[in-house]
Amino acid sequence: MLLDKLQGVSRRDLLRLTKHFGVTSTLLAAGGLTGAVTFSRLAEAANSTYEKRFKTPAKHSLKFGAAGFNPRNLLIERAGVLQFINDLEERSNGAIRIEFIGNNQICGQLNCVKKTQQGIVDFYAASTQNSAGGAPYLNVLDYAYMFPTRASQYHFLYHPGSQKVLRDPMRKKHGIEFLFSHAELRGIMLGLKWKDKPLVTSVTELAGTKNRVTGTQLGRIAMNLMKLNPTPIAWEETLDGLKQGLIDGAETWASAVAYANMSPVVSQVIDLEFFCGTEHTAMNSKVFDKVGGELQDAIMESAYLAQVHVQAAHEASLVNTCGYSNPQLPDTIFVKNGTRVSFMSDAAKKEAEQMCSPEFQPKPWEQWRERINGWSGGMDTYKFIYDIAREIPKDTKAENVEPRRWWKSS
Repeated sequence: MLLDKLQGVSRRDLLRLTKHFGVTSTLLAAGGLTGAVTFSRLAEAANSTYEKRFKTPAKHSLKFGAAGFNPRNLLIERAGVLQFINDLEERSNGAIRIEFIGNNQICGQLNCVKKTQQGIVDFYAASTQNSAGGAPYLNVLDYAYMFPTRASQYHFLYHPGSQKVLRDPMRKKHGIEFLFSHAELRGIMLGLKWKDKPLVTSVTELAGTKNRVTGTQLGRIAMNLMKLNPTPIAWEETLDGLKQGLIDGAETWASAVAYANMSPVVSQVIDLEFFCGTEHTAMNSKVFDKVGGELQDAIMESAYLAQVHVQAAHEASLVNTCGYSNPQLPDTIFVKNGTRVSFMSDAAKKEAEQMCSPEFQPKPWEQWRERINGWSGGMDTYKFIYDIAREIPKDTKAENVEPRRWWKSS
C-alpha cells in the first residue's frame, strides 16, 4: 500500500534528513516518491528537491500551517497541500518559497485560520467547519442537505458563483483568500459500543445519542433537529472521547476517521451526508495582495491544479485506501479495523432531510440565515448555493465533474 512507503526509513534517519535538507524539502521529496522508500532513495530525492528549491533567492518566503497533516496522512485524505506547494514553487521559478509546518506544530484545526489572520502563518489547511469559529462566514457551506452529493460540492467549488457567495465575502469579512478544498459529506461515526449491533439504517435509531460536533454553528442546528445531542469537542480530543466512551459517536467524514487513526475505535460509519466536510486551503489576503499580479496568477493556477488533483485522487483514495465502498476492498483501513459503512437509502436520507434541512424546517435556521445573508451583502445564500448544487444530475460521479477556473469562468 502506498501509505506504507515510508516504513523503510527510521525516525532517526528522517530527523537526520530534515536537519540537513529542511523539513519542507524532505516532506516534498517523500510526497513525490512511489513504492517502498529506502533511506538512500529519500536522501537523494531530498537533496534534489532542496537544490531545486534553493537554486534562486526567494522574493517571498511564506509559512504554511497544515494542522495535523503530514505526508503519511495526506496519502489518505488527499487534500492537495504538498502538490500545491510543489507546483507553486516551480511555477513561480522559486520566487515563492513555502515552509510546510504540519503535525499541529504551529496551528491546529481550531486556530489555523486565526493564526493566518494574525500573520503568524501565510497559508493554512484545516476543515471549514473547525475554522468557522475564527471565520464565522464559513458557516455558509453548512446548511443541512444543501449539497446532495460530493459531485455537487466539486461543481460548486469550480463554479463562478463560488467566487460571489463564498470567496469574495471571505476576503472582505475575514481577510482570507479561499483557494481549494477536498469534498466529502458528513455523517456520524459510531464508537465501539455499536460494534456488535446491526448497521444503523435510519437517523431515528440514533435519537438520544451523544455526538461530537465541530466549530460550525449550523451543524449544531441540524444535529439538534435530528436529536443527536451535539457536544463540542476539539478534533485532537475526539479519538480519546470515542475510546473512553464519553461520546457515542462523532460528526465527521469517512477519510477523517481513516487519516486520524480513529478506525480502531469507530465501528460504524453512518453515511448521513447531511452537510459539508471540506478540508480547505486558504491564505492571508494581505499576503496575496502583496506578492503582485504575476505571482497572484501563479497562486491561482497552482490552486486550480491542486483542486483538479484532489478531485481525482481523493475519490480513488476513498475506495482504495479508506474502504469507503460497498463492497469494501480488502486491505483497506476500514476492513483492517472492522469498520463497517452504512450507505443509507435515499428514503432514509430524505427522512433525515425532512427532519433538519432549511427547506423543510425553515424556522430554526432563520437567525443564522439572516446573519449570513447580511454578511454576504444581502444574498439568499442557502438558495444561491442550493441551486448551483443541483445544476448537474444527481447521479454524476464526483470524478466526472468538469473542472473550471472559477475566477475566470462566467
